[in-house]
Amino acid sequence: MDWDKLRIFHAVADAGSLTHAGDTLHLSQSAVSRQIRALEESLNTTLFHRHARGLILTEQGELLFDATKAMNKRLDAASARIRDSEEEVFGELRVTTTTGFGTLWLAPRLPKLYEQYPDLNIDLMLEERVLDLPMREADVAIRMKEPSQADLIRKRLMSVRMRLYASRAYVAEHGEIESISDIQKHRLIFQSLNSTQVAAGATLVQHLMSYEVPNIFTVNNYFGVLQGVLNNLGVGVLPDYVTEDFPDLVRVLPDLESGEVPVFLAYPEELRQSKRISAFRDFVQDEIFEHRKRIRDAAAG
Repeated sequence: MDWDKLRIFHAVADAGSLTHAGDTLHLSQSAVSRQIRALEESLNTTLFHRHARGLILTEQGELLFDATKAMNKRLDAASARIRDSEEEVFGELRVTTTTGFGTLWLAPRLPKLYEQYPDLNIDLMLEERVLDLPMREADVAIRMKEPSQADLIRKRLMSVRMRLYASRAYVAEHGEIESISDIQKHRLIFQSLNSTQVAAGATLVQHLMSYEVPNIFTVNNYFGVLQGVLNNLGVGVLPDYVTEDFPDLVRVLPDLESGEVPVFLAYPEELRQSKRISAFRDFVQDEIFEHRKRIRDAAAG
């Protein structure tokens, strides 16, 4: 159905007069009448009984008027929420990031975001595939390299390095690892090289494997690597952002680490004014700032 004709029909039904509806719509009576006739022809029905005192809706007209009243109410409600959204944060926000960062860093911090914005609904999509933000496969992304897609707003959040960790219990049982050659005596846990991952992590693992490590355990994401380490299975290659949230981890061979991995937040240019995006971006930046501060304070103490 033609939305413009429905708008004119609603005004006529509400006013009960072609003339009064025309005044409201700033249209001539004849123009309003033509639109009503065209709508009746398209529906193959009569919407109004016409008599000297004005117009009365037919049964079919009443049905259509009920529908347009409901439509108007929903449009009014939407308009009000759009106006409110200039100050409020609500609705769905689709966030995509890697499985490791999403499970180990982002998800545990989301309760604080919900406390601040209880009407915000996060749809967290964890996968290594880079979703197409301009095509709106997601609203905002946190990725371990700078996005190459066009028409994106990008902000560098922090840097990550891959390092070696073991549990305190594992170190207590097996002793300190004093040199890289000692890694041959331990089970090495890492993200499998045939899975999608940052190049810096793969490079570090390849360097370690050059020491002919005989015993390995591979997983296709860092969450699995962490579980192996926490359960005393061996020494794991993990991103450094896990250290604060898992105090049982001990860094092994502290002079050994990967190259720097940049972490970027990105979203489509068309969502620049989105309050949901702004709230999420500010939240993540604040959490990273606090995370860094706690790490520095712990190192200083």
